[in-house]
Amino acid sequence: MDLRWVRRKVRELGVGCVMAAVFAAGIPVVGAADEPPVVGKIAPAEADAVPSDDDGRRTMGRLPANLGRGFVGVFHKDSLVPFLVGGAATGAASFADDSVRSSVSNPDSGFGKALEVGGGWPAAAAVGVIFVGGRFAHGPRFRAMTYDLANAAIVNFAYTELLKVTVRRERPDGSNNQSFPSGHASDAFTWATVFERHYGWKLGVPAYALAATMGYSRLVRDKHYLSDVVAGATLGYIVGRTVVRVNSKALGPAGGKKTLNVSPIVTRQARGLQLSVAF
Repeated sequence: MDLRWVRRKVRELGVGCVMAAVFAAGIPVVGAADEPPVVGKIAPAEADAVPSDDDGRRTMGRLPANLGRGFVGVFHKDSLVPFLVGGAATGAASFADDSVRSSVSNPDSGFGKALEVGGGWPAAAAVGVIFVGGRFAHGPRFRAMTYDLANAAIVNFAYTELLKVTVRRERPDGSNNQSFPSGHASDAFTWATVFERHYGWKLGVPAYALAATMGYSRLVRDKHYLSDVVAGATLGYIVGRTVVRVNSKALGPAGGKKTLNVSPIVTRQARGLQLSVAF
């Protein structure tokens, strides 16, 4: 038996267990502080009814806070099922990594070369252009989608890079130790999920199909193993649905601003004032 293969599988299993423990520990804390879960998906009819400023939920002033909520919101019970399904699929795929690579990889072919620009700085530039365009657009659904797409791209990039430097899995072509998870796949599935959440399956189906093609191209280019692609797809899906969900939650009173209420208390036993703060 190849000892290198055994050590690699043990290391991947250990990282997976740590991730699962952290995720499970975070669910009760985040879930307890939240209001009852709000469905993140915006139906087309509902999106048309959203005012142009999106009720103040998606503004430049709230961008840092919304990013923070997106980072933390990943550890929520809404992500549990996708995490478990994706984690199981990643684990199962890891046992087929070598066989899939031997049957699919063909780095000399032209397939996938054009899709390689779909990650890294070109993708970041595209997100920036779309975000800026959304700030000048009048359609509330498009404005909300571009805002969520930019949020999700930042959150996904951070988590993808964190996993890469933590796992340090060598790429199948030996170019570096940043194979797990696939950044191209996580980016593509983040985009696809945001599109699907805002526009439904009319845009979601072709978006997911393109994302799957992106992931397959990384196998053909011999840049990733199958489990890298499945993990990236899982991460992108979770991040995309999380950002849309948290950004779609209704604000508190007065558009999320803190309000101080003062009311008198008059009883037979006491006199005084009652102070309450809503935010």
